[in-house]
Amino acid sequence: MKKILVETSARHLHVTEEALAALFGEGHKLTNKKDLSQPGQFACEEKVEVVGPKGTLKMSILGPTRPETQIELSFTDARALGITAPIRESGDVAGTPGITLRGPAGEITIDSGVIIAKRHIHLTPESAAEFGVQDKQIVKVKIDSNGRKTIFDDVVVRVKSTFAPAMHIDTDECNAAAAFGLVYGEILD
Repeated sequence: MKKILVETSARHLHVTEEALAALFGEGHKLTNKKDLSQPGQFACEEKVEVVGPKGTLKMSILGPTRPETQIELSFTDARALGITAPIRESGDVAGTPGITLRGPAGEITIDSGVIIAKRHIHLTPESAAEFGVQDKQIVKVKIDSNGRKTIFDDVVVRVKSTFAPAMHIDTDECNAAAAFGLVYGEILD
């Protein structure tokens, strides 16, 4: 039985160069606060207010900049903002709700880009072969947490040579499974 690291992905956003300039001023560059488990990805010092019809949440930007601005929430976050966001894979933002972002230098409203990230596993081609899975395969993952054993279904496998092996769940899923601290899961199928 081979285990996969399970990480909690808290609410965050990805921004384009244009959005970064509008929110923080022309020429602003993202400041790396902490490297993340996925190679080349980092949590930034920069935070913005995400403004919905019912509320506002302060969120961290993850770098580097991306081709599209995208906000990743939990269902609890979406309710707090007063929006209904669909479950989608990262980057699949067509037909999703938009929202207003407010930074120290300005404010922008995006037409789409708000999602609840589908639970997923990042694997390299080599690690996918070791687990016996392939890109876009849907699997189940069993987590043996303290007092809240959970089997997550509908977990999409994402395979790319630049990934590091890890499963990502949102904060609602983490809380439901008591998946705190260093947690590993077992891919069941």
